[in-house]
Amino acid sequence: MSIFNYITIATALFLTFLILIQTRGASLGAGLGGAGEVNTTRRGTDKTIFQITIVTALVFSLSIILSVIIK
Repeated sequence: MSIFNYITIATALFLTFLILIQTRGASLGAGLGGAGEVNTTRRGTDKTIFQITIVTALVFSLSIILSVIIK
């Protein structure tokens, strides 16, 4: 296994964790589009977690692409 495989596995687990701890749409109805909130802004830790999630998703994607290119 190459280093990219380890990075992919680690970022996949971390990305799953980050997605699960986000508090947006806490109920099942909100996840299916039944939320009453339309325009809200992320602030504080919610914004930080969101930004870390985006960076982690980019690292995850790049590790997969580089793994495929190198093989």
